[in-house]
Amino acid sequence: MEKLTIRTKITLWFSAVLVLIAALAMLSVMVISNSVIQKGVRDSLIEMVEENVDEVEFFGNLHDSDWQDGDDLYLEYQGGYLEIDDDFLNRLNGIYTSLYDWEGNLLYGENPVGREAEEVLFIDAVLQKIRVNGTRYYIYDRALSGDGLEGLWLRGFVTEVQGMTQTIAIARLTLWVIPVIVIFSVLGGYLIAGRFLRPIKQIGEAAESIREGNDLTRRIELGSGTDELHQLANTFDRMFDRLETSFKAEQQFTSDVSHELRTPVTVILSECEYTLEEAGEMEEYKEALEVIERQGRKISNLISELLEFTRLEQNPERFIMEEMNLSALCEEVCDDMEHLMERGITLHREITPEVIVNGNPMLLGRLLTNLVTNACRYGKEEGYILVTLKKEQENVRMFVEDDGIGITEEQQAQIWNRFYQADPSRSGRGAGLGLSMVKSIAALHQGIVTVESIPGEGSIFTFTF
Repeated sequence: MEKLTIRTKITLWFSAVLVLIAALAMLSVMVISNSVIQKGVRDSLIEMVEENVDEVEFFGNLHDSDWQDGDDLYLEYQGGYLEIDDDFLNRLNGIYTSLYDWEGNLLYGENPVGREAEEVLFIDAVLQKIRVNGTRYYIYDRALSGDGLEGLWLRGFVTEVQGMTQTIAIARLTLWVIPVIVIFSVLGGYLIAGRFLRPIKQIGEAAESIREGNDLTRRIELGSGTDELHQLANTFDRMFDRLETSFKAEQQFTSDVSHELRTPVTVILSECEYTLEEAGEMEEYKEALEVIERQGRKISNLISELLEFTRLEQNPERFIMEEMNLSALCEEVCDDMEHLMERGITLHREITPEVIVNGNPMLLGRLLTNLVTNACRYGKEEGYILVTLKKEQENVRMFVEDDGIGITEEQQAQIWNRFYQADPSRSGRGAGLGLSMVKSIAALHQGIVTVESIPGEGSIFTFTF
């Protein structure tokens, strides 16, 4: 069973249920049909006997009847004559009707049962049953009334086999009709199951294609549809989109890291080679070591920033959110950053007191530090940086404004990318990861960070959450 395909399993289960339902349906048809037919047989017996009651008359003299003008039957009875009309149904559709006197003697008609029927008492308008040689018979009696008819009985006979004949005919019809329906239903179910499961096959083919050829551009693309399989296929397409995006980002990340490390490593190697081959004075050794130290620190800073960025993206749950005073945090960051301002840049603040939020103090401190550092790096000499914190209804907004070189509209969409630097000449020791980390920290706090900038006039970074 484990080796069968889902399509085959579904068809087998469907077939088993269908066969069970068909068997129950056949049994029900047989039982209900037999019950209905037997009732019909009994009703026909009663109806036939009741009709024959009016077909028997008594005449004391034949001249009182029109015996010469018809096909009626006349029997001598107690000094007169019994007229049995030619409409009298002696036998029809297996139903027998017979005329008896008060002693149980058969006067007219047939007795298909035999002597056993003679032992059955006459009971007016009551349906009786007897079994003879394993066969059940229905008997229905009616007492005749009228002049000269006293003591006469009409008795009807019919066997239940009469109804069984019709039941068997229905059973034969059912025995070949229902199997045909079952066969066509199973075939239809097999085809429909294949059609419904086609998306799963396409999903498997797409996944296999990606596995074998690393083709992350492959999609299932079932088209329009709202059923569960279309939803599943669309989910896989979105997953493939994310995988492709992640893979490209990883490739870009690897390329960027390689590029960032290549320059300082090349400088270090060049200095080492030059010093080993050419330098002879202590001052030259000292200068070479200073270059190596500077480039080594650059590599160290890059590695540290990469580690922090990786922890933030891959393990965000390690950063615990808690209720904190954001105003106090901003004051502390501004106090620390004031001592690091360069080129005559001054740091100002407009911080609304006691702004309480739910967040991670370390990450929010890093967010503000990165924004202020970025503003200082790209600020103009004797310029300013303004840090603003305020609460607006349900939102908290943090602004970092500067009057630096600004950012062009084309660059504004790229500054959030890792390793991107709007002006590499001003990057200093930065690796271009600061704003990428700001964006990730904002997302982790379910907030957004935006920028408004005019080249040559300055920029305003806004964090809202």
